Amino acid sequence: MRISASASSRARRIAAFAGPFLVASGPVAAHTSSQSLVMLLPTGVYTIAGLAVVVLTVLMLAVPGLGRRLTRLPHRALFAAPAFGLATVTSLLSTLLLLFAVIAGFTGSRDPLTNPMPLLIWTIWWIGIVFVHTVLGNLWHWINPWTGLHRLIMGSREEGLVRLPGWLGHWLAIAGFFLFSCFMLAHPAPEDPAILARIVAIYWLVSFVGAVVFGRADWFGRCEFVTVMLRLYSHISPFGLRDGAFHIGFPGWKLAYLEKPTVSLALLTLMLLATSSFDGFNETFVWLVILGLNPLEFPGRSGVVGQTVAGIVTFNLALFAVFFACVWIGLAWIRQTGRTVETFCRMSATILPIAGGYHIAHYLTVFLVNAQYTLSAVSDPFGTGKDYLGLGTYYVTTGFFNTRDSVMVIYLTLAGAVVVGHVVSILAAHVQMLRSVGDERKVMRSQAAMVAFMIAYTFFGLWLLAAPRGA
Repeated sequence: MRISASASSRARRIAAFAGPFLVASGPVAAHTSSQSLVMLLPTGVYTIAGLAVVVLTVLMLAVPGLGRRLTRLPHRALFAAPAFGLATVTSLLSTLLLLFAVIAGFTGSRDPLTNPMPLLIWTIWWIGIVFVHTVLGNLWHWINPWTGLHRLIMGSREEGLVRLPGWLGHWLAIAGFFLFSCFMLAHPAPEDPAILARIVAIYWLVSFVGAVVFGRADWFGRCEFVTVMLRLYSHISPFGLRDGAFHIGFPGWKLAYLEKPTVSLALLTLMLLATSSFDGFNETFVWLVILGLNPLEFPGRSGVVGQTVAGIVTFNLALFAVFFACVWIGLAWIRQTGRTVETFCRMSATILPIAGGYHIAHYLTVFLVNAQYTLSAVSDPFGTGKDYLGLGTYYVTTGFFNTRDSVMVIYLTLAGAVVVGHVVSILAAHVQMLRSVGDERKVMRSQAAMVAFMIAYTFFGLWLLAAPRGA
């Protein structure tokens, strides 16, 4: 038995008030239904505990000699990387899956919670695959939906017909991610299957042509934002490839081995955090009050398109400015401001664990629900009443939001992701400055402003988890 549209609508609104907890769940679908838990029990204790962990990490780094030992970020080789690979085969399978989803988007149900297209993009890719990258590493290398077909056509040739100029850096990836952010957060219907299928098909075609014209290495290394973004997230993972072998180590250990990013790549890294933060903030009562709207009478996304785009731009510019200021202030205290831009670029990579933690904290609850819808949609991809997976009578459950114990586990998981992200970020930042400056006392002075920023951002992230929402 398939889930009816009315049942889907009711399921999206289940448990507006769940026992002693409030599960904020707006009447929107797919990725945009992500909401955090608003606990009616005091959350101040958990916020204080999270801040205490971050502060304690900083204090330990201040102990002479201990900071250098704590920030070695150890790793060890597991086994040699195999000489053969199946990346072409797995990429072609990924391409076929994407083609299947696009066809379903055009021909299947208009309900975004029963059509595979929005569920594949917003639940499996935007939430699930990013999750996987932060834990297991660069899965995208194997499932990139362009590279397999490109290899079949172009062979082993990495170069294109035209060489991309070096000054272009990662600016095309920045433009792509910004447009993606605007579509995700500001478009009135980013989960509409037909609209999403059209955009995905056009983007796939443009990127494939870009890879042919400019070369696979340059295009996916600097221009195609999905590949660049997921490669960045994979640096958080404890698993990685180095010196021809697979390694496992402390989360974020690969950040210590990154070459100095370009200015454009540094800005893109900060955009990941700024956009994820705004994605949570623009659902809160505070944001709606800033817009002069009654939180209980939200006019819908179509009524705030311009304001949302302005919010995305403002959050990004504000983070760029504050981060740069923290770097400059720190270097001014040790009289090395001549290296501000270089240090800004190096330090930007250390923000990645925070961005990964925010991504998990912001989207985990919606993933728990929409992953179930995805299973149902795969069983009947075109809304014809089929049941290819043999699910029979299938119900999507939100029962884990209805008990104190389960909600507590979820909330602590979300809060833990935020706190752990900041702790790893502080350790990675200390490593970068130690390698750059050398003297531990100078490092601590140079990090004072950045540490204050990270503590404040920890508080902001934990506040977001419990903030009332009206959009």
